[in-house]
Formats: sequence, structure tokens, C-alpha cells
Amino acid sequence: MALQAGIVGLPNVGKSTLFNALTSGKALAANYPFATKDPNVGIITVPDPRLDKLEELVNPKRVVPTTVEIVDIAGLIKGASQGEGLGNQFLANIREVDAIIHVVRCFDNDNVIHVDGSVDPVRDKEIIDTELILKDLDTVEKRLEKLKKQAKSAEKEALRAVEIAEKIKTHLESGQPARSCSLEEDEMVLYKDLLLLTSKPILYVCNVDEDSVHEGNEYTQKFTEAVSNERAEVILISADIEADIAGLETVEERLEFLEDMGLNEPGVNKLIRATYKLLNLITYFTAGEKEVRAWTITRGTKAPGAAGVIHTDFEKGFIRAEVIKYSDYVQFGSEAAVKEAGKLGVEGKEYVVTDGDVMHFRFNV
Repeated sequence: MALQAGIVGLPNVGKSTLFNALTSGKALAANYPFATKDPNVGIITVPDPRLDKLEELVNPKRVVPTTVEIVDIAGLIKGASQGEGLGNQFLANIREVDAIIHVVRCFDNDNVIHVDGSVDPVRDKEIIDTELILKDLDTVEKRLEKLKKQAKSAEKEALRAVEIAEKIKTHLESGQPARSCSLEEDEMVLYKDLLLLTSKPILYVCNVDEDSVHEGNEYTQKFTEAVSNERAEVILISADIEADIAGLETVEERLEFLEDMGLNEPGVNKLIRATYKLLNLITYFTAGEKEVRAWTITRGTKAPGAAGVIHTDFEKGFIRAEVIKYSDYVQFGSEAAVKEAGKLGVEGKEYVVTDGDVMHFRFNV
């Protein structure tokens, strides 16, 4: 599954510094707006200790973790919805991603110029929200024009579509993102078809100074209160710390640095887990002598759909799935021992894959 999350934020909030640290990419991190003029795409390997344990037990020829694609999108300013700055490019890029990672600046530094002259993460968030909502309103209004023409036929479905679009429009006009609009099941079809920017799931990343990475600060407290009704997750990361970690050559050096900073893990790990949670994703594994591999699927995916992530033929010709729970694999130490203990499950098309399943698929094409 190719998950793509876009990092957004005002200029000079630490977006590109964070992107570079997460992906070891080559995005330009400079002290002026629009340092990142084109979206940069980087790949983050998803850290998973279960994969390491399976490697230890199976001793395969290779190990393949799952990955997340991160897009560093050009900084946005007021007026983007009308094309100001790099607005049109920003909005086009953000439309392509599955989720939004919104970075807000929560640190003071006189050497890093803020585009609006002062540090205020709540104000910064509202600037971006306003631009995205304005663009969504434009999208809904254009669709409404078409729907109202169709509704002149007085067909029940067309009239209902107008009613739904008007409901979404009213919600946006109140200054609220589309994702917080309360909709009935039959209203979701049009809602999803609109592809609204503010319908995308969002994760807020407070970029803090080194001293605030554990408990936060006055800025993060105010920001967390401001988004408390959005059902969005907020995490604290110091982009500077992440950049320092990324610059170290060995695992030992990184672990020592983390210990000195009083951290259990790099911020990238928190970010990936939060992104997985945001998109309701889970991981299953395949394990054999040639390869141990992690695969990403949406929670609730049935066995044929999970097989299709590997190859479409696996899904088309699906016969059954042989499933070992990760805990059983670790307890018994091998696939053979799991079978001997009677812990290998044989599942059909209706089986819902759970996080950590170790699977083999039988298929016929």
C-alpha cells in the first residue's frame, strides 16, 4: 500500500528541516519563504521490532520493511486560495496526498524569521485552515451549480444531492473543516466524491525547542487547547533534534544521543505510529527462507484484499490463507513448531486480517 502523507505549514516553521531529518532527503531548508519550491518526496522505513524478531527466528536471505511516503509541500501564505504566493501549487499538491501532517512552530528563535513577525501556532493553524476551507467552499459551490440544474427535473436523488451539498457548504461557511461535519451514511457518497481538502485526516506536529520536547511549553499548551474539539492527534517533535540524529553515522551513536537527550526513541517513530493511527492502518507479515516482509493494509481488510497487496493474482485466485498469530510464532519459535502445536489457522475469504498476523496465501489462476 502506497501511503502518502503531505507535510504542510507556513514558511519557516521547520517543515523542510523535519522532512530532511525523517527522510534524509535533499530538500532545501533555508531562512526565507518558499525555500522548497517543488514538492519533495521521501521514503520513511517503518520501524517495527516484530520484523526484527521474525528475522531472528526465520533467518531469511532478506528482510523488507514497509514504508511511508512523505511529501514536503511548498509553504503556504494568506491568499493561497486565490493563488497568492505558491497557493495554486500548494493546493494541487495537497489534494494528492492521503493525510496531512501539519507542522506548527512552537519555539522562539530570533535567527529564524517568522513570516508573520511573531510566534503564534494557533494563528498559523487558522491561516492554513482558512485557505483550505475557502478552496473547499469554491469546490462545493461549483458542484452545487451543477446539482441545482439537475434538480430542476425534480428527481428525488438530485434533490437529495443538493440538500447534502448545502449542508456541507453551511458547515464550511461556519469556519469548520469538512472532516468535522456530522453526516449520515447516505450523505457520505457525495462527501467523498467532492474530494475536499479539509476532509483529509490530519496530524498536528508541534515543532519545539530541545528543552520542550518532553513536556511542551506555553505555545503547545495553547495549541492543544485550540484543537481539542477536532479529534486530531497532536505530537511534539524537535526538528533540530531529529536533524542531529539523522546526521549520526551508527546505531550506537544514535542510541547514545537519545539517551543523553532523555528520549526513548527518535521522533520519526512517533510520527509514523501517529500516521498509521490516523489512516487506520495495520501491518501483517509474510515469512520464509527467502524473505521476511511487512505489508501495510487498512484495518478491517479481509484475507483476499490483503493477498492483493502482494499481487492482484493472489486476490483473484484466492483459495485460503494460512495464518499464524505473531505471539504464537514467537512462543513456539518456528512455523513447523506452530503447526505441531495446532496453532496454524486456515482461513477463508471472510477472514479479517489482524495486526501482526503472519500469513501464507494459497491461490489458483
